[in-house]
Amino acid sequence: MQSTSRRNIDLSTIMVRIIGYGFIGIFSLCCLLPFVLIVSSSFSSEQAIMENGFSLWPLDFTTFAYEIVFRNPRLIIGSYAVTFGITLVGTALGLFIVAMTGYALQRVDFHYRNKISFYIYFTTLFSGGLVPFYLLISQYLHLKDNYLAVLLPGLLSPFLIIMMKAFTKSIPHEITESAKMDGAGDFTIFLRLILPMSTPALATIGLFIALGYWNEWYNSMLFLSPNMEYRPLQLFLYNVITSADFIRNSAAASNVAPQEIPLETMKMATAVIATGPVILFYPFVQRFFIKGITVGAVKG
Repeated sequence: MQSTSRRNIDLSTIMVRIIGYGFIGIFSLCCLLPFVLIVSSSFSSEQAIMENGFSLWPLDFTTFAYEIVFRNPRLIIGSYAVTFGITLVGTALGLFIVAMTGYALQRVDFHYRNKISFYIYFTTLFSGGLVPFYLLISQYLHLKDNYLAVLLPGLLSPFLIIMMKAFTKSIPHEITESAKMDGAGDFTIFLRLILPMSTPALATIGLFIALGYWNEWYNSMLFLSPNMEYRPLQLFLYNVITSADFIRNSAAASNVAPQEIPLETMKMATAVIATGPVILFYPFVQRFFIKGITVGAVKG
């Protein structure tokens, strides 16, 4: 009798796993197909796309779109360097500031935590608008044509501060109290206890900040003038596409025939160039999302 019930449990477990893994596999495939479509289309000829549409396999294989984008490699390498620099510095500073802010706002001995938390939350509902923001950066801070105009606005995010506050609140307060009894100061507690125990939250928030800096182009367009030699990657690729579109629509402005400019395949090639490093970096961060660092940290 026990063997029969055990066999039924094993069969039900196997069926649940088959259905679950099958559903996850189908969902993963649906997420992967768009990127495969973009990559294959970037290696297809413009004429093949116009005649047959997009395909999961390159039609009339060519690298002409990448040759146009990389026609001036010095500029695109410089744009990559600018974007990498802004992303690395901005992510490191943003993580540190967001982590400190979230930790301070959940401390029960911080008397103004509720008022400051409300002020931070209030900024998610209302903002000053584009004109005051532009005047602040360009007229008061004098950051026109300065990379700091791209770096500084992305350092703080109310949503990320609230997320960090909620996570650090789950860390038992007894850990902080025991460290204080051992003579540790607030900053020492934050660096040596709170940050190591907040690795999952830091990985998640860091990914959000990094993606924000990597995909940033709007502030670059507002505050970085066209005469700057190196501008962030997204803005550089945006200018490549708009220039190609302009030339294609104005044949008299160029000696190249409009049909020779692979506009559709260039869009796909720029998408691959912009998202490639992020896709390679993501698997190294994903493993932190499922960790529960604080489980069992305090024993009764």
